[in-house]
Amino acid sequence: MVRPARFGFNPETAASNAFQTAPGAAAPGRVAEAAADALREFDVLAAQLQRAGVAVIVGEDTPAPAKPDAVFPNNWVSFHRDGTVVLYPMLAPNRRLERREDLLRQVTAEGGFRITRTVDLTHREIQGKFLEGTGSMVLDRVNRIAYACLSPRTDLDALGEFAQLLDYELVTFDAVDAQGVAIYHTNVLMAIGSRFAVLCSDVIRDPGSRAALTEKLAGTGHRVIEISTVQMGRFAGNVLELAAPTGRVIALSSNAWGSLDAGQRRSLEGEGSVVAADIPVIERLGGGGVRCMLAEILLPKRVVS
Repeated sequence: MVRPARFGFNPETAASNAFQTAPGAAAPGRVAEAAADALREFDVLAAQLQRAGVAVIVGEDTPAPAKPDAVFPNNWVSFHRDGTVVLYPMLAPNRRLERREDLLRQVTAEGGFRITRTVDLTHREIQGKFLEGTGSMVLDRVNRIAYACLSPRTDLDALGEFAQLLDYELVTFDAVDAQGVAIYHTNVLMAIGSRFAVLCSDVIRDPGSRAALTEKLAGTGHRVIEISTVQMGRFAGNVLELAAPTGRVIALSSNAWGSLDAGQRRSLEGEGSVVAADIPVIERLGGGGVRCMLAEILLPKRVVS
């Protein structure tokens, strides 16, 4: 997790993220207040995860240059079981500033992890082809499948390069909101856990693509928890399963949790201990939820001789 130094509404990302809400007319006086609110929300989420038994490494954002979306590290980096770290091409120029080698060094030093390979896809930025990490892709790491809805943030060529270099099968599709606008990130419409998947299939308008996706999920043993487009808009698809010594932890926002009906809640509670964090400012101004705030680390541990 990256603790934000200057969180705020990012105009460079707003055009492709319908989940962002621009601040109102009173915004000039609210900038510092919103940043302070985001810090409190961040700290509460980190504490909740730690109490649930999840090991959390907190990196500090730097005040300069300003990085309003630094709280969402899963878009610029992913960590893999074979020791690979992937760096991703980002659409917004000010988001590219979030990529920091010192944070990678902190992960290895503080967590005792080992990095054996770095796959750098950032060269795609000069081609105007973007792939924003585990926002653009929802990874089934066990079966090595990358699910992705294509959008201005998720380019097919960049996806292909990721799949070739990390040996992943691709399942791609188009997903649009009620206004016909492409859903900007796959991880707002679906999530994959060990035995379950959360999915808003209504936004996948092509019946063939929808059928192929649900068939693939069933074939890999995932029970699908369907959510509505309204629930998706409240970040109910933005869910991440985490590991703790006592078992699995299901992380999402209180906004997402509150949108679910009793049956959906029981389904998630059956998959692990639920952590629901209150992050209204981060969701509203940043357009991302709890899952977006978490870059899960699956690197191997260093061998101590």
